[in-house]
Amino acid sequence: MRNIILIVDDIEMNRAILSSVFEDTYQILEAENGQEALELIRTREKEIAAILLDVVMPVMDGFELLRCMKAEDTGREIPVFLITADASEKNMREGFEYGVKDIIQKPFIPYFVRQRINSVIELYMTQEQLRETVEHQAAVIEAKVEEVSKVSRSVIEILALAIEFRSGETGLHVQNIHDLTKILLRRLREKKFPDCSFSDEQIELIATASMLHDVGKIAVPDNILNKPGKLTKDEFQIMKQHSLTGAEMLEKMTDIQANPVFSYAYDICRHHHERWDGTGYPDGLKGNENSICAQVVALADVYDALTHKRCYKPAIEKAKAAEMIVNGECGVFNPLLIEAFLDIREQIIMEVE
Repeated sequence: MRNIILIVDDIEMNRAILSSVFEDTYQILEAENGQEALELIRTREKEIAAILLDVVMPVMDGFELLRCMKAEDTGREIPVFLITADASEKNMREGFEYGVKDIIQKPFIPYFVRQRINSVIELYMTQEQLRETVEHQAAVIEAKVEEVSKVSRSVIEILALAIEFRSGETGLHVQNIHDLTKILLRRLREKKFPDCSFSDEQIELIATASMLHDVGKIAVPDNILNKPGKLTKDEFQIMKQHSLTGAEMLEKMTDIQANPVFSYAYDICRHHHERWDGTGYPDGLKGNENSICAQVVALADVYDALTHKRCYKPAIEKAKAAEMIVNGECGVFNPLLIEAFLDIREQIIMEVE
């Protein structure tokens, strides 16, 4: 609560007259020069409602005080009033350049001084209250957004885990894809990879979206999804439909484009089986026709599938899996993406289960 009027004047009588004008409604602090006033402003800044400032004073005059306040970025929220016998054009111009709110010439009529200063103080207090209200509301909104974000993440995890459990897996796969995607995207950003200047928030959104890469498998029959042996040509064609099915499911969600998680998820869902040389599916995208997000998830998906047991194959040792990817045994990937993968291969082996 700002309830102090700071009166800065080297003449005691002037301070006494101004004090008598405001002492019934404000606590009064007095300073004989700018240096004393500056010390008070530094320690009581949040309590001071206004500064009534003389110009000509010993030690530090009024303009020097204003220069110091500006240099220290102090007292920006406190209205300053010059109360001086020298209301020359030069002083008025200099005062307003330093941001004073009004210049009152001595001698003055106490009633009018009180009204002019109180009007400005009330305006400042209203603005401050409004700013605090806005800041509070912004904090509340931010907390709500964070809450909704956590709920959305939980729903995505539950949906992704349900699909993983259906295919007889533990759910570790979707978490690994999330972690691998984050690690790869951060490395690509460090290497200033084209179209990969993502913020930390965007990387988290993409990593969360990656957990839905196989959501379309919910429509794949159990006898194909959990077949212990190699799929027939027809069965493989059915399995391949999961990328399109997942994208169609996400596309039907309300306002998908307004939600960056689901927008990323749509792209990843549809295109995480595309390959750099155009031999992937469903759209046969070649090179950078495919987004870097989908490319990263594609590599992460292959690596994690290789290094974990599946109903149709045993787990492959991590170093061997990395070698297979680099050698192109699992489809062709962006050479720059492979380079980033090699950079963080040891980190992946250490941090990802």
